[in-house]
Amino acid sequence: MATHARPGPLPGPSSAGRRVPELDPGLVGAWRDGGGELIDLFAQARQRLGGVAAFRLGPRPTVLVTGAPAVQHVLALRPDRYVKRSHRARLLIGDGVLAATGEAWQRQRKLLQSQFTGPGMRRYEQRIAGAARTTAARWAAYARSGEVLDVGEEMRRFALDTIWRSLTGHPLDPATERELAAVPTVVAALPQLPSDGAAARQAVSAELAGIDAVAARVIAAARAGEVGPDGPGLLHVLLDAAGTRPEYTDQLIRDELVTLLVAGHETTATTLTWLYLLLDRNPRARERALAAGAEGSPERRQAVQALVSETLRFYPSAWILPRCAAQDDVLAGYEIEAGTDVIVCPYLTHRDPGLWEDPGRFDPGRFTTPGRRPAHPGSYLPFGIGPRACLGLQFALRESTALLEQLLPAYVPRFRSLPARAVYGLTVRPDGPTPAVLAGGEAVAP
Repeated sequence: MATHARPGPLPGPSSAGRRVPELDPGLVGAWRDGGGELIDLFAQARQRLGGVAAFRLGPRPTVLVTGAPAVQHVLALRPDRYVKRSHRARLLIGDGVLAATGEAWQRQRKLLQSQFTGPGMRRYEQRIAGAARTTAARWAAYARSGEVLDVGEEMRRFALDTIWRSLTGHPLDPATERELAAVPTVVAALPQLPSDGAAARQAVSAELAGIDAVAARVIAAARAGEVGPDGPGLLHVLLDAAGTRPEYTDQLIRDELVTLLVAGHETTATTLTWLYLLLDRNPRARERALAAGAEGSPERRQAVQALVSETLRFYPSAWILPRCAAQDDVLAGYEIEAGTDVIVCPYLTHRDPGLWEDPGRFDPGRFTTPGRRPAHPGSYLPFGIGPRACLGLQFALRESTALLEQLLPAYVPRFRSLPARAVYGLTVRPDGPTPAVLAGGEAVAP
């Protein structure tokens, strides 16, 4: 096997910082020739060069950030110096809050933030519970009939029902569910679409047209005064804003609606699917969670939420967070030139043995036993940290816990086959279906 000498540091401006070490071009070439995943290249860079490392895929280097202090610096301490250029899903979400920047982003985030914290979250508790009951009833029917279900599709149906109720006040009906199947289709296609914007849009034009039609229909209904059985939803908040804020045009309301649809169900569905796959390999983790306390007790809820938290450590909702250096900076002692592409990778930070004890082991106890998880705020960031952290963190945790409190005691999926690998796209998702039949969950005494 050929060996590659460690390269010299990248050239940069003279300052108090050192220069970022760069991964040997020969290793990058070998990675290209082998057709590896981008995460494989990232892992090599971190393993060989540490928590701030560079590699070159084009004429300019990209700096990879995985060390906890450097992560916190980029995302939380100096967010004005490390800015978002564009969101990979802009084709789908337009100028929604995930893709917006500058003052527009600040205004949009401020409007939505109150809906996902404190009193705002209480408005959606009953909607979350209703979606969980609907899924539990469906699983009861599967268990009685012995029918094969796809766990991933079930988790997507639940998460989509939850966000749809929260947006519109209506439970998800079968016709709308079929129409909104275009959303995960576009999300999955994004990494493979042409770089040219017009060509990319043309490749998924039929799906985008279908999504636009659903958005136009529900916006028109809400504007006409229609309110669902659960009362006004997030869509009505956007329409109310349009009455006093001229920037909330029909297009921006559509973009925010689709953004909330994507962010509100894709990541939750993926997390819950991974959780069941992890429990299939670690059945004792389910038993320990159920034994932590009686049904409805704070102890059981904490233990169930720890299952979700540990799953998010393995498969964070945002596995990479791209930024661009808006000005020169010194990051963890390294010089960063203005214009440098910087990628924070929570996926690798969460698997860093310097931060996490035995990081390859599924161990929800990290999140229930004091002192078991790293204290540094940059060590655990499944939804990001800092001012651009995901608005829906509490919503996602609450809906996941609400569903699991119903399903975990009653059913254990027995998978007929398992996905062969993970796919690193907009999210980290299982590659392939997850067919299973449901066995009854054995009672576990607390």
